[in-house]
Amino acid sequence: MQIKPFVFRTLSLLVFLFSSSVSFAQDQTFEDWLMELRADARSQGISDETLDAAFATVEAPIPRVLELDRSQPEFEQTFTGYMRNRMSQARIERGQALLEEHRELFQRIQNEYGVQPHYLVSFWALESNFGDFTGGFSVINALATLAYDPRRNDMFRSELITALRIIEEGHISAEQMSGSWAGAMGQCQFMPTTFYRYAKDGDGDGRIDIWNSVPDVFASAANFLSQSGWRGDERWGREVILPEGFDFTLTGTGVRKTVTEWNSLGITRVNKSPLGNADLEGSIVLPAGSNGPAFLAYNNFRTTMVWNRSTYYAISVGHLADRFVGGGPIMYMPENEERPMSRELVTELQTLLNAQGVDAGEPDGILGSRTRAAVRAYQEQANLPTDGYPSFELLEQLREL
Repeated sequence: MQIKPFVFRTLSLLVFLFSSSVSFAQDQTFEDWLMELRADARSQGISDETLDAAFATVEAPIPRVLELDRSQPEFEQTFTGYMRNRMSQARIERGQALLEEHRELFQRIQNEYGVQPHYLVSFWALESNFGDFTGGFSVINALATLAYDPRRNDMFRSELITALRIIEEGHISAEQMSGSWAGAMGQCQFMPTTFYRYAKDGDGDGRIDIWNSVPDVFASAANFLSQSGWRGDERWGREVILPEGFDFTLTGTGVRKTVTEWNSLGITRVNKSPLGNADLEGSIVLPAGSNGPAFLAYNNFRTTMVWNRSTYYAISVGHLADRFVGGGPIMYMPENEERPMSRELVTELQTLLNAQGVDAGEPDGILGSRTRAAVRAYQEQANLPTDGYPSFELLEQLREL
């Protein structure tokens, strides 16, 4: 009998939830764990009043949080699709209007932290759609679920204790502390430990409210970026054109050269004018492989990846910021959108790479640095552009061998 896809997914989810509850039962009940956590928090200075308020509605792990934490997306997002979903004329125009509306605030923030306003608005847009969507989960409930789960309990236990400390200090009430399923909070989507290290009181009212206070949101975001290495006198990067016969082994954030050096290798701006000469260091980044756009990414691109480790995210922040101040669209997007690679297809790719004598590791369907290095090794072996990009076209070629 053939199982229909919907039925299969439903059964898989039930098996997942059952196996999750079994793994919890191996250690201690949620009630016993919560009592132990309360005692730990109390020993760290959290009052019974805060604990009672925070855990008033916490009764059991939240199945939806577990599902989101366990699940892998069916498809890897393509660069083309990722950018299309985050760039729109309406978003650009709204960002421009907000830059004007908060001009004085942004100038004060820039003077204090050295972060240019159009970048702050770009982070704001991409993290919460300018504060419209900050997440619908109780941060305490979500973090309690993840801290009880043995998979990454130490990390989320630390986040939960810190969230309790934020409530204890009066920055936000337990019932108002909402966020994502993973505990990211407010209009800039800070985890509690990030909040505790970097969040700032931007409006001078004595507390830090990244949920409702725009000055607090921007002061906090700017402080985090500044402390992470942001340079206020530099741009994030730019789209460039690579010369014919370019050596693709020079791509990736592991290779850094000055603008002068890249210029000497024949790399130009998109209008085909020379890059010029400067000591500013950058890396060539190819988010869609050799058939897509190329970017010369500078220090602020790397700092953006401290915020979020995704290359796609870092490019989207920089490009959207450029659009807010009159920059044009990306010029060399792929003519045809890339075909996304599901986890199953990535596993097949890894298996076929191993069969060709290049080490992709144990096939697991995850596109990590080892898989990309194996792709590049095979490309070199097959006399292909060594961009390290795991495309569906490459998979089809490997299938034919």
